[in-house]
Amino acid sequence: MKVFSISPLQIDVSDFDLTPTFTSTDIIIFVSAIVVIIAVVIIYNSYKKRSPVAAAKNNSGTSGSFNILAGIKLHQITRSIGLNREQRKMVDFALKIDGVTEPDKSINSPALLDRHFRRAYRVINQTSKSDDEAQHKLSSLFSARNMLESNVSPDISSTRQIKEDSTLVISHGKEKLNVTVISAKDEHLVVENPKNPLGTQIKLDRGAKLNVMLFMKNNKGFSFDTRVAGYSSSHGIPSLLLTHSNQMRFLSQRRFRRRQTDIDCNCNLVYVEGEGRKQRLIVDKHKFIGKFADISVGGCSLKAKVQVQVGAKLKIEFAQGRANVAALGQVLRSNRTGLATILHIKFLKASRKSMNLINAYVYEFIND
Repeated sequence: MKVFSISPLQIDVSDFDLTPTFTSTDIIIFVSAIVVIIAVVIIYNSYKKRSPVAAAKNNSGTSGSFNILAGIKLHQITRSIGLNREQRKMVDFALKIDGVTEPDKSINSPALLDRHFRRAYRVINQTSKSDDEAQHKLSSLFSARNMLESNVSPDISSTRQIKEDSTLVISHGKEKLNVTVISAKDEHLVVENPKNPLGTQIKLDRGAKLNVMLFMKNNKGFSFDTRVAGYSSSHGIPSLLLTHSNQMRFLSQRRFRRRQTDIDCNCNLVYVEGEGRKQRLIVDKHKFIGKFADISVGGCSLKAKVQVQVGAKLKIEFAQGRANVAALGQVLRSNRTGLATILHIKFLKASRKSMNLINAYVYEFIND
């Protein structure tokens, strides 16, 4: 038998070049990169703990995460709409609070946007260090919300798609009658029976042709033609039956959201004295009481028992919670309805805080 002897493998280390390949510059760059990464992580974690967004999530129990892809998608959407940098930051802030992961879905839903922006409104008021800071942020928040409002494309082609509690404007002779939709799902479009300014119900002839306007929450307006089909009673409420229409005509889009209301306001005539730089406004001491029919950040319609000339300037004041809202407006047109005059007014000037309060009221972020 042959015996094989196995000798240890002999390796000459001299055959290998063990000289380090890293230069001092490489080491400095590597160490610097590690330091930067650690610093970024520390700063990011510190920001998350202190940020209003994190606080809002902790307080509200909101789940979900606003990931990088959602942020990129939101940035693309808001840029395409035309929002500036500050407005985009406010939209980002509002959606992050609710942990939105599908920004396109929220951007195209007025109801979802209102929910996100309502929470952002509260967080800004709670976390701002001063009133000036809060008003500045709220101004950016509402300007962004108004721009997003005009971006929503309503998908409505039939009166059967009109939502309950929507307000319709019926043209009856020279009068504009506001009625509330009770139901649109049945054979007829059911609305509250219209009333005159004195509260007396108006009876329209069966078969009478009517032109009706609808302004949706996103400020887009539509009109349609209909006929009086009859009268009924819904839950004890006298109602008017209108025929349905599948021909909804797009009218226009209001620049700002408008809210129907009936709150009181005080009005004073304002006179202009002097010319050029010496021009000044004089507020008449005599005031008259008005009642808003609707209001937006751009203007209002109000009922009054006095006649005011078209072109006249008015100081308009009303209470909003504990705050007082004041604006300078100009009468664009007026029309008589019963014993009252309807004044259609454009706001010319108001403080930033007043404009924010009007926006908050219109979007129903605060109580009446």
